[in-house]
Amino acid sequence: MSTSQPLADFTVFEVASFVAVPSAGMALAQLGADVIRVDPPGGGSDAHRWPLASTGESLFWANLNKGKRSLALDYRAPEGRELLLALVTAEGPTGGVLLDNMVGKRRITYDELSRRRADVVHVHVEGKSDGSPAVDYTVNAEIGVPLMTGPAEVQTPVNHVVPAWDLLTGVTVANAAVAALLRRLRTGEGARIEIALADVALAGVGSMGWLAEAAIRGTARPRHGNHMYGSFGSDFATADGRRVMVVALTEGQWRALRNVTETGKVFEALEQVLDADLTLEQDRYRLRETIAAVLRPWFEQRDFATVSELLDQAHVLWSPYRDMAQATDLARGAAPLVAEIDQAGIGTMLATGSPVRWDGVQLGPVSAPTLGADTFAVLADSLGLTQAELGRLHGSGVVGGPR
Repeated sequence: MSTSQPLADFTVFEVASFVAVPSAGMALAQLGADVIRVDPPGGGSDAHRWPLASTGESLFWANLNKGKRSLALDYRAPEGRELLLALVTAEGPTGGVLLDNMVGKRRITYDELSRRRADVVHVHVEGKSDGSPAVDYTVNAEIGVPLMTGPAEVQTPVNHVVPAWDLLTGVTVANAAVAALLRRLRTGEGARIEIALADVALAGVGSMGWLAEAAIRGTARPRHGNHMYGSFGSDFATADGRRVMVVALTEGQWRALRNVTETGKVFEALEQVLDADLTLEQDRYRLRETIAAVLRPWFEQRDFATVSELLDQAHVLWSPYRDMAQATDLARGAAPLVAEIDQAGIGTMLATGSPVRWDGVQLGPVSAPTLGADTFAVLADSLGLTQAELGRLHGSGVVGGPR
């Protein structure tokens, strides 16, 4: 770790699986924190989650745990639980931080931690604020998004693929942890922080104004397919079968699109006939189907290369649709954010680093640990355990070493 990174010297313990908390831990590690991921010996419930490498190792696990250290510890066993409590509450001004999504009666609580260390920072993530379970895909279903997504003629829900609420919860967890550490530096106080995935999702749709809109209208927003809501944005097919997304949010973007497609006179006539002002977002949205119908032939008569060149020259806001393989080819040119690294158990792996640029510097990806790679070092360095004690713990199955 570079000592110039903002969280250098801070130690964070992460006891979690799947996306939300591990993504938060990764973000803190990319800011310089020593993040120690704790898994049961043999791995947790996400140790073999898809996608998988040809070796059978989880690309999911490897990419969400880049830059961390790995401690294999059976924290559900009494002795393992005691070790975890001791590690999190060990003395030192830069320790005392736990991120977790543990469930059940045996999960570690803030009260247990604070009795041992008053300034502990504990961020606990749960499905719902009442303690009931939830994951991204169940939360997304109940807040209305899948019934806003997809073509207008489709009657069934359309789930998104990206676990957006998990990732947003991860950002919220990291933000809360940093805020708690800042307060602790100022006041010496610890923090008990609880974040429900369902609350993050509800706050997210509320922040977009979607709850207020439905409450005022008394009805749900209908589907609009690939049309952008509230302005003009739509997809178009080119002569050679490629598809592009074109957006005109501002008056300048609308002017650029109208000019490059040479449809200015057509739209002026439509404005007169339909009593509209297409420099206004609301009118472009109201007449979105008409606008798309006027523009569609221009795209259909030109191949993708020509469309790309003309749109770029005219400074139109647009992007091509790419599948993940095509996006991967594009990503290879995005160094240092994207680079090939050597990942143990997998081999060469295309991975991403931090999206944050500090003082103009962006850090590329680093590899993830193998499960349990740092078990003995963490226990020896933090708790002073001897080789004999470590051997006993390993022999009894309380801790695991590297595979």
